[in-house]
Amino acid sequence: GSEMCIRDRFQDIMNAASLWMLPAILIIILTTGLIKKVPIYEVFTEGAKEGFKVSVSIIPYLVAIIVGISMFRASGIIEMTGNILSPFLAHFNIPADIIPVMIVRSLSGSAALGIFSDIAHTLGPENYATTLAAVMVGSSETTFYILAVYFGAVGISKLRYALLVGLLADLVGIIAAVTVCNLSLIHISEPTRQAEI
Repeated sequence: GSEMCIRDRFQDIMNAASLWMLPAILIIILTTGLIKKVPIYEVFTEGAKEGFKVSVSIIPYLVAIIVGISMFRASGIIEMTGNILSPFLAHFNIPADIIPVMIVRSLSGSAALGIFSDIAHTLGPENYATTLAAVMVGSSETTFYILAVYFGAVGISKLRYALLVGLLADLVGIIAAVTVCNLSLIHISEPTRQAEI
């Protein structure tokens, strides 16, 4: 009763905030530019030109990371790793369906979203695995993609510490996602479990 009312009210507030957020940001940027007497259109077009140059310069790095990710997925390593880790991760209430998301998220955002979409379609939006996958995708980053594309675009070749910190941040994001879902969202899976019984 009251918990559902609070959840609906919170969702209404978030929907209203998301509806007005982008226009508010645009108005703030334009107003700040006008106050500081910045030639807004000229600065915008100059930034667009620089953005196009950067886009062209990162194409080789983008092609390399896409080929690498495709080879990694086609080799079957993700499924094999999932089968090996599944019994261990079950102790932490991590479903086997989530393991590919954990592995692929650092490599490719589109691949992780594809796996997440498959989980949501197969298990449904109310399932614990779907919730955990959504939180996990939102709380981690495509580390290898960033290192390959953006570091390559600016000519940084020594990636050792950036790679370690990026992978550590991904691990912390995964642990945080599992902890949050286990502590506060575990009740979402109860209707599904009861339906299965």
